[in-house]
Amino acid sequence: MKKAANKAIYIATTEPNSGKSIVSLGLMQLLLGRASKVGYFRPIIDDPKEGKIDNHINTVISYFNLDLKFEDAYAFTRSEVIRKKNENKDDEIISKIIDKYKAVEERFDFILIEGTSFSGEGSIGEFDINVLIAKNLGVPAIILESGVGKTLNELVSNLHMAYDTFRDKGVEVLSIIGNKVEQQNIELVVSELEKHFPSDVIVNAIPLNPLLANPSIKEIVKVLNAKVLFGEAFINNQAGYFSVGAMQLPNYLNHLLVEDSLVITPGDRADLILGALQANVSDNYPSVSGIVLTGGLVPEESINKLIEGLSDVVPIIAVDGGTFAVVNAIGAIKSQIYAENTQKISTSIKDFEKYVKVDELIERLITFETKGITPRMFQYNLLKKAKSNKKHIVLPEGLDERILRATKQLIEVDAAEITLLGDKKAIEEKLIALDIALDLNKVNIIDPVESIHFEKYATTLYELRKHKNVNLVMAKDLMEDVSYFGSMMVYMGDADGMVSGAIHTTQHTIRPALQFIKTKPEASIVSSVFFMCLEDRVSVYGDCAINPNPNSEELAEIAISSAATSVAFDIDPKIAMLSYSSGTSGVGEDVERVRKATEIVKLKRPDLKVEGPIQYDAAVDMRVGKLKLPESEVAGQANVFIFPDLNTGNNTYKAVQRETKALAIGPIIQGLNKPVNDLSRGCTVDDIFNTVVVTAIQAQDI
Repeated sequence: MKKAANKAIYIATTEPNSGKSIVSLGLMQLLLGRASKVGYFRPIIDDPKEGKIDNHINTVISYFNLDLKFEDAYAFTRSEVIRKKNENKDDEIISKIIDKYKAVEERFDFILIEGTSFSGEGSIGEFDINVLIAKNLGVPAIILESGVGKTLNELVSNLHMAYDTFRDKGVEVLSIIGNKVEQQNIELVVSELEKHFPSDVIVNAIPLNPLLANPSIKEIVKVLNAKVLFGEAFINNQAGYFSVGAMQLPNYLNHLLVEDSLVITPGDRADLILGALQANVSDNYPSVSGIVLTGGLVPEESINKLIEGLSDVVPIIAVDGGTFAVVNAIGAIKSQIYAENTQKISTSIKDFEKYVKVDELIERLITFETKGITPRMFQYNLLKKAKSNKKHIVLPEGLDERILRATKQLIEVDAAEITLLGDKKAIEEKLIALDIALDLNKVNIIDPVESIHFEKYATTLYELRKHKNVNLVMAKDLMEDVSYFGSMMVYMGDADGMVSGAIHTTQHTIRPALQFIKTKPEASIVSSVFFMCLEDRVSVYGDCAINPNPNSEELAEIAISSAATSVAFDIDPKIAMLSYSSGTSGVGEDVERVRKATEIVKLKRPDLKVEGPIQYDAAVDMRVGKLKLPESEVAGQANVFIFPDLNTGNNTYKAVQRETKALAIGPIIQGLNKPVNDLSRGCTVDDIFNTVVVTAIQAQDI
């Protein structure tokens, strides 16, 4: 696949409460300094409370003033994903996530993607979901884990297991972060991480910051159902050190020496309340973030008058419950970063910039290139390309159930204009019998014999084939055949391409095209390829459907045509001419045929990257490739595979398809002047859908 500049980063964690927000906020600030338009996307969010929106999305969009609507910034809620999985609709999950992400990607220079939060129902298996999403979006990842409650060995081991999982699935990991680490252990953690990860992985450690862990006054009010007595405009103040007021004022003042202290004291201790407020305005004491009055007690009216003159910037709240219980309740609050809490946001950004190797990270983000493409993204790109310049495809087998179901899907996504060949009444009855909700107002239906073009098509066929002793009567008989009629529609420009073969043989489908659509001037033969959509890449296999025993010249032609097909579908071809030996090691007629074919390709197209003869393992495995052909620019990284004969190619593609559950799109016929593609008689609805989409794309280049 062509290497594409990276446009996104995926922030993933292994557990809840890992502190993803500090990385999200810090990275967003960092990226906005390097790119003019930065977007934000969360594939899966927790279910918002009724009437509310996701806090993470709201915080990022609001604070950074992103031109992004809330509903565009995520794909699913957690409950929606659980429902889809229970209905065995995992494919729909990934497809929608890709669709939503790509819509955001089109509008922004760079996208920050934040993974799930591991909270609530369905959190088991959530890590694997994040890996799957990052893989299918084709973006690198940053992995972080909290160090709270873990030994150094546990932290390193957990991060390494996560790293291995991402890498095993083909996701590049750019950085590892140990978060919420004790301040005195920062250097130790970084040093240990550097020992266990490759040098190209940026390792970092961020200390636990009490200011980020502690709640704001607003959060305390919400959780403890407190009453705000004074300073409501400042309830977003961030609580720092908790100081409990139970002693006499002179002694208590010694505990107000920490910035942003939260004073917790019984509501009848007027001396401590007034003393804390006085300390707040004094140059000799740090600021106070707020005062919590316990016991359900509030100051007397005379004291309130004094407080009103001192509490402009200090929120004072009253709660029920004893002091000890209130302290424990406040300490148990799981604080979040929200849009109005600018103090916590700015603290997060400062900590990120201070403890993360930002220059190295931004360099990796800028220079990282996507090396491959997943099947899901390949299919997404195919559909997008087909829709960008919609073409007209004729399907001769209009009564086949699979054809009808595929047509419904194609029409629903507006991938192509479709013409079905067959009797309209019979098609209508078939749709009713099968309960297929295909809107026939959006489909063309033609009965060849009843068509207004029948006579013209027959006469044209007669003129094209009379030198082969075809008379007009014979031409009319042939034109009643759906394959001939559909092919003539393509030839005459009444359709842009044809897909058939669900109930007809390859020969029946291709013969009319060979007779009058014919091959391109530069193509000596017609051949075929399959797009083999493997787990983490898309490969091109040819020829697996048409030419039984190609000679050297024909093999070279198949390779050149396959390279052209690859380029048309945004695949940068690296061609492996397959044989049972690699390089100069093998002898024999079969090897020599492949060797000569390779030489012909190099002579005709010196711009192409081609290697042959080469064995399959040397073509796909970098280690084996370097061992057998150390100077090759194809060995170990081939993506176009040319098989020496039909027997090898057909059996190989079917074996790979069955054993790996790979999606095989094809056969895609190459070399014709206009696109006509063949289906396997065992094809599925998805096979038909994909082949029509590919045919439509081929027609765009005519």
